[in-house]
Amino acid sequence: MPQLDTSTWFITIISSMITLFILFQLKISSQTFTLPPSPKSLMTLKTKTPWESKWTKIYLPHSLPQQ
Repeated sequence: MPQLDTSTWFITIISSMITLFILFQLKISSQTFTLPPSPKSLMTLKTKTPWESKWTKIYLPHSLPQQ
């Protein structure tokens, strides 16, 4: 039974890894990525809601008169 010749395996594996690396680098470099998000302004406009313009008083249960 003849022996399996493994002398060229190292060169084959290394060359295929290098080729795959180059192909992946070319594939990634051709991609266009979106710009990173820009910071938004922290100044927010406060809108008046209808219940903010009226004065209301909330009674807590322990502040009610005792009966």
